[in-house]
Amino acid sequence: MNIGDVARMSGLPTKTIRYYEDIGLVSPLRSTNGYRTFRDSDLHKLAFLGRARSLGFTIDDCRNLIALYGDDTRASADVKKIASEHLERIDAKVDELLAMKKTLSHLVHECAGDHRPDCPILEDLATSLDEETPKATVANL
Repeated sequence: MNIGDVARMSGLPTKTIRYYEDIGLVSPLRSTNGYRTFRDSDLHKLAFLGRARSLGFTIDDCRNLIALYGDDTRASADVKKIASEHLERIDAKVDELLAMKKTLSHLVHECAGDHRPDCPILEDLATSLDEETPKATVANL
């Protein structure tokens, strides 16, 4: 299979497939003219990587998961550890996003959104800056 075929079947862009080859996640064969020739095992790896990346696993996580997938002597605890650590990172991001949403929702609610120049959103952004740098104003930035 050529890269176009594998891209279509795996759902990954050709640029991503080339990147995965560059970083050693897949190693397609090369024909005498230099074209990539993908095997079924390459397609399977690419589909695996696409699914793992869609779940937000890092490239390093994917590298480790691929290695574990190919290791018949693996312990499922090793796989679970990678997934659990990733889940902890997701939970931390969710908490951070919820805090951002709460703050921004409050600020949007407090802003009249009319013709007057006073705006609690800008005041809050400037206040946060003022706390870090002495008496900086938006005009000075």
